[in-house]
Amino acid sequence: MPSSTNPLIVQGDKSLLLEVQNERYEAARDALARFAELEKSPEYIHTYRITPLSLWNAASAGLSAAEIIVLLEEFSKYGLPSNVARDIDEYVGRYGRVKLVREGDNLILISADTTLMVEILNQKTTARFIRAQLDEHRALVDPGRRGHLKQALLQIGYPAEDLAGYVVGEDLPITLRPVTRSGEPFQLRHYQEDAAEVFHAGGTMQGGSGVIVLPCGAGKTIVGMVAMAQLQTSTLILTPHTVAVRQWMSELVDKTSLTEDVVGEYSGLQKDIRPVTVSTYQILTYRKRSSDEFPHFGLFSARNWGLIIYDEVHLLPAPVFRITAEIQARRRLGLTATLVREDGLEGDVFSLIGPQKYNVPWKDLEKQGWIATAICHEIRAPLDESLRMEYALAPQRQKYSIAAHNPRKLPILQAILKRHAGESILVIGMYLDQLETIAKQLETPLITGATPVREREKLYAGLRSGEIQTLVVSKVANFSIDLPDASVAIEISGTFGSRQEEAQRLGRILRPKSSGVMAHFYSIVTRETVDQTFAANRQRFLTEQGYKYEILYENELL
Repeated sequence: MPSSTNPLIVQGDKSLLLEVQNERYEAARDALARFAELEKSPEYIHTYRITPLSLWNAASAGLSAAEIIVLLEEFSKYGLPSNVARDIDEYVGRYGRVKLVREGDNLILISADTTLMVEILNQKTTARFIRAQLDEHRALVDPGRRGHLKQALLQIGYPAEDLAGYVVGEDLPITLRPVTRSGEPFQLRHYQEDAAEVFHAGGTMQGGSGVIVLPCGAGKTIVGMVAMAQLQTSTLILTPHTVAVRQWMSELVDKTSLTEDVVGEYSGLQKDIRPVTVSTYQILTYRKRSSDEFPHFGLFSARNWGLIIYDEVHLLPAPVFRITAEIQARRRLGLTATLVREDGLEGDVFSLIGPQKYNVPWKDLEKQGWIATAICHEIRAPLDESLRMEYALAPQRQKYSIAAHNPRKLPILQAILKRHAGESILVIGMYLDQLETIAKQLETPLITGATPVREREKLYAGLRSGEIQTLVVSKVANFSIDLPDASVAIEISGTFGSRQEEAQRLGRILRPKSSGVMAHFYSIVTRETVDQTFAANRQRFLTEQGYKYEILYENELL
């Protein structure tokens, strides 16, 4: 019940203010993560907001309006504003008010609310996907526009519960190995089993589409393999890049009964369609001219896929959303460490891939020892006077480049490298000229988008084996790179204020270390510039997960 010692203030605009310096902070933070979105996270007060999408994700995961209200009351200092409780009840109640079901060969939209059906049938955005009204509660839907209708329903505020089911897909026997091909014991972690079970839902219509959110290093690939074993069906796997394709293929052959001749690579380098095919978003969205069709979209119909896995689903490009809208009869599993999208298309992920089905706070898995304990540091360096003047006079679009290229970042980088001598280290940045300079000064290898895949794999293998201690990498290393013993990541520049990128970069060092050392994440930023402003935004998602940044100034480190 409300108490002055509680950490939370609930405001009438559905913003939530959470006191960090409160003994109940962590419990409140974990509760809020289930139904609210973090907006700001300075030192002492974090601001969350309850949104329709955050409530619909909660509802799809089985959280009721009454349970959300009880949680708010449990942590609140004061009574809940009446409008907040009413809005929670209303928005949660909207989820599933309309449903998509299958009647024979027909796709039917149903609702017990006759007035709502009238609205849907008369809304331009939704009516064009409906073939005919059958009665006051049912309408016949164009099956090829199933995804488009779900997008449109979300836009008018009534997300559909899709119970229309899926095609079975081509049979594919697959089991998980108790011992990997490489001879290591292989046992599922409890949360991996739970996540796969929630997605599968016993094979019922309630399962089969949705997103699993787990930290980097927690084994999302294994959740995908468990889903494949549950469904026993031909599978298309989409990944961010070719190195990730090769890692998926290696993991599948190592940990399942699948053999090399069953698993194919469809990339810019090789186009081999097999019962399990692993491809990239890049090849799917390739076309010579913007006016052309996408020539590789035929992959989606090349076999009778029973499951499509979208790895790093938060990176899903708009053209793949388009084709996904047209293949809603295939089971769809999204895997990601964060559903944050800087383009605001979280609603399309919800509509077309499915709602968030499972999410575990990063700190929970850290406490259980499944991911490494990580310490985050932000090191702030000033601009020299000459550059301060250049920065002051520069157009807004050039200010970040000036701040990110601050030469005073380099002595800080060298000091951090000295502090962690002997450890496995990644230096990560955005600007290629800056990375080339650093790699030359440090006499270390550099990986960029221009580095051939075979060379990348060789360098990553060198870092894993300890032959290479430091790698300089561009943003091509942000996603789906397995570097178990990398323990230090140093961010020299980033993609402006991208929260998802910050989370992914920390994720490169979160696998538990064989040596038992802690992971350290450093972000080097330029004081009193947009670099520092962007850094604050970048850290928001990780702050929500319970990570705190130690702030140091240049002189304190050096």
